[in-house]
Amino acid sequence: MILTIEMELDMQSLTQLEISRRDLLISSAATVAVSGVAAEAAAQSPGNAMTYTTKISFTINGEIRDLDVDNRVTLLDVLREHLHLTGTKKGCDHGQCGACTVLVAGRRINSCLTLAVMHEGEQITTIEGLGEPGNLHPMQAAFVKHDSFQCGYCTPGQICSSVAVLEEIKANIPSHVTGDLTTQVQLTPAEIRERMSGNICRCGAYSNIVDAITEVAGTKA
Repeated sequence: MILTIEMELDMQSLTQLEISRRDLLISSAATVAVSGVAAEAAAQSPGNAMTYTTKISFTINGEIRDLDVDNRVTLLDVLREHLHLTGTKKGCDHGQCGACTVLVAGRRINSCLTLAVMHEGEQITTIEGLGEPGNLHPMQAAFVKHDSFQCGYCTPGQICSSVAVLEEIKANIPSHVTGDLTTQVQLTPAEIRERMSGNICRCGAYSNIVDAITEVAGTKA
């Protein structure tokens, strides 16, 4: 008798639990539906229009370019996919290899880590803007002379970084290996290697890259 009563109580508890769960699912679905309708109505309201793109204008390799781009697109993807400047390479897409290095206002950046809309009105130089066949930039010519590349995939980023490195040293900007901060930074192999450490060459042409940078620095001096 006692066992029968306990079983009946258990069945009632299970029934109540099932009803509660069913009610919860129904109420949750209704909430989601109402929220979705409200969000769509807000988006369609003239006073609450959501903007997903932005009109930007910047100078790429000396030419003013006006674009209407997705707010989320990176500078790298704008260069490659919108402007078809494919010299800038997409390597790791995480800012770890340096293949996407470009110059913005003379300073080197990883274009995969920055949004295009952040560079309104700025001057941007890619590998295409440094030189061209028959009129190479001294750094490009030095890379060719010293065989500073093999597969060539990282080379555009390496060259852009190399150009910026010489400007950094000229401006007396120290690095982590700079010894005496009271005097002009000296162009040493250690300085070059430290400053170029963010540009990875899987082919291992590092020693030749150092030679190329050293030669251009000597030419400038």
